[in-house]
Amino acid sequence: MLNIALALILGANPAPSLYAEIRVVDEATGRGIPLVELQTTNGTLFVTDNNGRVAFHEPELEGREVYFSVHSHGYTKKKDGFGFAGVKLTPKAGKISDIALTRTNIAERWCRLTGEGLERDSRLLGYETTPLNNGRVVGQDSVQAAVFNGKVYWFWGDTQRIDYPLGLFRMAGATTSLPDAKTDLSHGLPYDYFVEPKSRFARSMIPYAAKPEGVVWVFALAVVPDKDGKQHLVAHYSRRKGLTEELEQGLCDYDLTVNEFKPVKELPLKETWRKPTGHPIEYTEAGIKYLLYGSPNPNVRTKPTYEGVLETAEYEAYTCLKADGSVDIDKDGSPVWRWQKDLPPLGSKEELALVKAGKIPVKHARYCPTGDSKPIELHSGSVRWNAHRKSWLLVAGELGGSSSLLGEVWVAEATSPTGPFATATKIITHDKQTFYNVVHHPFLDSGRYIHLEGTYTNDFSGNQHRTPRYNYNQVLYRLDLDDKRLWK
Repeated sequence: MLNIALALILGANPAPSLYAEIRVVDEATGRGIPLVELQTTNGTLFVTDNNGRVAFHEPELEGREVYFSVHSHGYTKKKDGFGFAGVKLTPKAGKISDIALTRTNIAERWCRLTGEGLERDSRLLGYETTPLNNGRVVGQDSVQAAVFNGKVYWFWGDTQRIDYPLGLFRMAGATTSLPDAKTDLSHGLPYDYFVEPKSRFARSMIPYAAKPEGVVWVFALAVVPDKDGKQHLVAHYSRRKGLTEELEQGLCDYDLTVNEFKPVKELPLKETWRKPTGHPIEYTEAGIKYLLYGSPNPNVRTKPTYEGVLETAEYEAYTCLKADGSVDIDKDGSPVWRWQKDLPPLGSKEELALVKAGKIPVKHARYCPTGDSKPIELHSGSVRWNAHRKSWLLVAGELGGSSSLLGEVWVAEATSPTGPFATATKIITHDKQTFYNVVHHPFLDSGRYIHLEGTYTNDFSGNQHRTPRYNYNQVLYRLDLDDKRLWK
């Protein structure tokens, strides 16, 4: 009795023996699979944590045979004769029950990066787990990241809190040390959030007190030197009433003395392309260095300096159109692409429209690669140099995919960051859920493996189901570039 009373006073965690462990693993690797939904016939839903575990504690079901339906994006369980995909288990406290799934995605779902409860079930089961996030964050949307001042700086568009439906809409931020070959990404990243002193909730990274109206989002981080050699973290900012109405846009610079972005140049609202977009990269062409912008395809360039980024009038766009809107075609029928300052750039959406209209042969398409025997309209993503493939890798989402509107991700490669990206392979699919604003982080690359993340949510999907803890958060995938299914 004394031990029980003492445990209650000290607030001891429940003994692991209270829980039955259900572990869902990849049958090929034995690795736990995050984001697997297990549901009983009476609708009780369980979702695996980052280690593929569920801590099951249902007193009336313990020791009884229980049927669990199994659903996991990109992983399958063989259906029975009635078309049901699931398993029968007899959960018992202290007992481990394994469920093996077959991976159909080429990329492996590696872990959830943001939000609370990343290893909730593993913690309840008594396993050693990583520390809780220090920003009191429960949801985050659309990441931007850059290596700056010896660290990786991470910024998110919107951030949800636990104590009120409205969260932070002027960019949250965090840092991590620069990963190396020994870094284990299995459990996520140890974000050190910038927080409010009193609430300890993540604080705004672009408070912009002079203009309090609207949300403020920051895009297209680039680290560039000024004429004196000082490094700057510069980006584009957009102050908005919502997704559609923009109140102001411009360029901002990160101030290390206060750890926040400061607007440095306002741009006209009507300016549509002479501004930073996407996830910038440096590229050398004919011995000249450039900073390339674009989402997902690099199709705008400027000098890779602080002054070059701010001098937006000198930006150049990549296009194959003439001033009258017609396609510039050479003698063999292929489009003539060029850099120039007067016309806007051509992107995947616009090029696909020209392909469908018969004005550009599909074999000459540069920004809408062919996948599953059809040209793909790319939504968002990044292009990065990869030393293992010795090529430029395009990793991007698709607009209007077969499994969901914004839930499918493709990879393609080219010898130049501007393409042509002729063919693509689907590496990730989500069933009636969204996975958007995908980005591949080259500083996480490790030999044949690359890592990419995106925002997992039911928004824009038409699906009312919000996956507990995972919804509106960042999910990380790992891709093996030596997988034979990729390069056909």
